[in-house]
Amino acid sequence: MVGLSGLWLPILLSGVFVFIASSVIHMALGYHAGDFKAPPQQDALADAMRPFNLEPGDYMMPKPSSMKEMGTPEYLEKHRKGPVAIMTVLPSGHMGMGKQLGFWFVFTLVVSAYAAYLTGRTNAIGAGYLTIFRVAGTVSFGAYALGQWPQWIWFGKSTRATLLGTVDALVYSLITAGVFGWLWPR
Repeated sequence: MVGLSGLWLPILLSGVFVFIASSVIHMALGYHAGDFKAPPQQDALADAMRPFNLEPGDYMMPKPSSMKEMGTPEYLEKHRKGPVAIMTVLPSGHMGMGKQLGFWFVFTLVVSAYAAYLTGRTNAIGAGYLTIFRVAGTVSFGAYALGQWPQWIWFGKSTRATLLGTVDALVYSLITAGVFGWLWPR
């Protein structure tokens, strides 16, 4: 068994390497550019929505007030007529990404610490590279990938974006597994 204090370097480096890889994936490779579609006449739609002054948050339309209302003819008609939408409204104004990038880096460290904890609890000092790679990779893949799928199941996230996010998760987990295998205490 290896404690977290003995794994601070692989935790930190795997977090840094995953952060760098995600930056390359999103900024240089560009395959995530199609994750979101613009609605037709997006300027007109934004102009129509602006007077409602929606607070940042998650919205559903039509939104029933109860499970019972979902079965009423009025609600069913609203759903039939559409539009049916789930949307997230972000704050207006400056579009800086510093806060999100900071949170993403912290998340990579949390995933690495989680992988370190489980890998350290199941393996001793001196365990072989492939053994460490398998455990750390499996744990980190679960952390990076599995949360993608409920968004697809329940909220209509596109299959393409979900699959690409899962591919990203595989890359991130391979990086994490490689760093842990490389730096595992001997």
